[in-house]
Amino acid sequence: MTRSWDQDEAHAFVETLFAKHHGEIYAYLIRMLRDPERAADLTQDAFVKAYKNYDTLEKDENARAWLYQIAHRVALDDIRRRKIIRMVPWTGEARGAAPSAERLAMDLRLSGPLERALAKIPERQRAALLLAELHDLTGVELAAAMGVSHVAARAILTRARTSLRTALAAEKAAEAAAEAERDARYASEARGER
Repeated sequence: MTRSWDQDEAHAFVETLFAKHHGEIYAYLIRMLRDPERAADLTQDAFVKAYKNYDTLEKDENARAWLYQIAHRVALDDIRRRKIIRMVPWTGEARGAAPSAERLAMDLRLSGPLERALAKIPERQRAALLLAELHDLTGVELAAAMGVSHVAARAILTRARTSLRTALAAEKAAEAAAEAERDARYASEARGER
């Protein structure tokens, strides 16, 4: 079900969205396109498209995820129009291609053990965690961004957090074992030198 399209209401709503989310949409498009000028242009295009498609937003509480979807589609349309094959996908990396957005996020914000632990959990769970934590999406926004129901998104996120805790514990145990082995080797070398 779509809402009726009222120009004044749409204008006010999109102005509010712009004030709240302009910076994060711009940052998202920079990570995706790696071109600040194009990202700035496409950010504007995304908000214009949001205004024109205001009637497709079913619930105001889904507006942020809806805006991310619009921005993503605007960027993909631009890429297709320019016939640029290489883009920054959220996950996975082609040989010789630029790092994925997920890789950039992990390199910029995560410690070694956390990065290794995240790499060990399933891709869908990792994507849910990164979207929820790095982009601070709500459950409803996460569900919309992942294309699943709110209940399914919550279940994926719960499993992801459990998987991450398990992987982090394994990483910490491996680090502790490596440190103990290193200490034992140093102690052995110290005894052998005397």
